[in-house]
Amino acid sequence: MPTTTAARPQLRYEQVKQYIIDRINRGEWSIGERLPSESELVDTLGVSRMTVHRALRELMTEGLVTRAQGVGTFVAKPVPRATLLELHDIADDIIAAGHVHTQKLVTLEAVRADVDLAMAFDQRPGAKLFHSVIVHFEDDIPLQVEERYVSPHFVPDYLEQDFTTLHPHRLLTHISRPDEMEHVIFAITPDEQLQHLLELDEPTTACLQLVRRTWVQGKTVMKGIFTYPGNRYSLGGRYQI
Repeated sequence: MPTTTAARPQLRYEQVKQYIIDRINRGEWSIGERLPSESELVDTLGVSRMTVHRALRELMTEGLVTRAQGVGTFVAKPVPRATLLELHDIADDIIAAGHVHTQKLVTLEAVRADVDLAMAFDQRPGAKLFHSVIVHFEDDIPLQVEERYVSPHFVPDYLEQDFTTLHPHRLLTHISRPDEMEHVIFAITPDEQLQHLLELDEPTTACLQLVRRTWVQGKTVMKGIFTYPGNRYSLGGRYQI
């Protein structure tokens, strides 16, 4: 008899998201209409304010709502979004294109989660996370700044790895392939640190920033922030429909 994998239980903030999404889809809240306040949603749904706050932040990131400080949260006009079916290791992409890949380790440390990271990992603020920053080069030209936050429970010896040669992507996928993955892409103007790491001559050079979260057995194990110079790299895919 074939085996089946049990679906992970839906987390509280996901339930809040689904509550809002269902009402938008049914037309109860139309485009441009103000949603109930965080306090009203807390009272209606019987959840914590942090749970509601996280749900609204994720809905804003996903383009379903917009938020105005001191005014409220509103149903956003739908924005087309392409689906990325697969993203490869940057080192494999560079080598497959016939170029030389090298990498430079910038940061490897333990940090305490701020509010945003705590919500991303379903942890309390101050929880311990591992943090790394690596710059990837194609023929000595910086192509990607890879910043990762990793759960110590998933990779207890993360800080002991030699990331001058080992790529975190390979380490993490060797431990376990993710059960679930989320990608969100932004166009950004790089700050001074990114300008320096990517060796950008013009501070106004547009960059692509990919934010990725991965889950294993229902738990968030990694949040990655990958930044590319827009004039050196593009993201895309090809698939049948």
